[in-house]
Amino acid sequence: MDAAKLQSIKIEAGQRRRSGGIFWTITGSVIVITTIALLAAKPWAKDERTEANSPTHESKSSVALPQSATKPTPQPGNTALTVSGYIINRERIEISPRTMNVVKWIGVKKGDFVKKDQVVVQLDDSEQKARLMELDGQLAMAQVSLERAEVNYRRVQKLRATQNESAEKEDETRLNVESAKAQISQLEGSKAIAQVWLDWTVIKSPVDGVVLEKLADPGELVTPQSFGGGTGPSTALLALADPSDMQVEIDINEGDLPKVSLNQPCKISPEAYPDKIYEGTVAEIAPEANRQKGTLQVKVQIKNPDHFLTPELSAKVEFLQVNSSVSAVVNSSK
Repeated sequence: MDAAKLQSIKIEAGQRRRSGGIFWTITGSVIVITTIALLAAKPWAKDERTEANSPTHESKSSVALPQSATKPTPQPGNTALTVSGYIINRERIEISPRTMNVVKWIGVKKGDFVKKDQVVVQLDDSEQKARLMELDGQLAMAQVSLERAEVNYRRVQKLRATQNESAEKEDETRLNVESAKAQISQLEGSKAIAQVWLDWTVIKSPVDGVVLEKLADPGELVTPQSFGGGTGPSTALLALADPSDMQVEIDINEGDLPKVSLNQPCKISPEAYPDKIYEGTVAEIAPEANRQKGTLQVKVQIKNPDHFLTPELSAKVEFLQVNSSVSAVVNSSK
């Protein structure tokens, strides 16, 4: 290439430097565009934050919460408390003699079912029968005395009618008749007492029930000293109970007492037969707590018990939730 051509394409020194105005123009345009974009984006973010804090959004988010995030409300019928206790007979009846006597015969044994008024024990009745025979003889003599007094009185009355006897004699014979009658009445009362004592030698069951214990044997001397079921010395002959009247005795910790109330429905299952479920209600809450244990005794009445419920075996009791408003009405009515 020749020098003339090189000279034609040569750039002068003043034209070699790039104009700075174009660079700054481009840079400024970029900054302006970026600023506008940021300003345009800010209102949308604010709207989103406002929508997130609005009540409508809160209600939607609360509805969308899972069930486990909210505290469940106790419903009637749910189990409020589960405690173990012991099956007992509501009443234990101990039969004792009314007089000191010797056991002659016992017709039942432990576990036997008895009916009301069934003869279960026979005491020695020889003394009572002898006393009745003695009173029968005295009554016979009193009858003869009365008849003699009545004959004398009639005779004196006839003599008095003919003025052959005094009024004093007539009164005396009349009083003799009244005295004989009074003696007969007294002997009849003594005979009635002797008959009662004879009846006491035949002991009958006061209820339909089952024999829990046989506490005496034939030939033993027994006395009427007895303080009832388990409250002191006893010389009872038999212990009976009604198998259709059973309860569960439970000791409730004082911290669980607010969960228990009278007439509260329960479910009972014996530990020996956990598949057996019985209905029940709270029948008794003790008026006094056990200071040493920090517990209160509660008794639950069992509905429709059967032979699977054996006294003194353990059972599990579930105390069910009750409607608070219904419970308040029941307690106020009481």
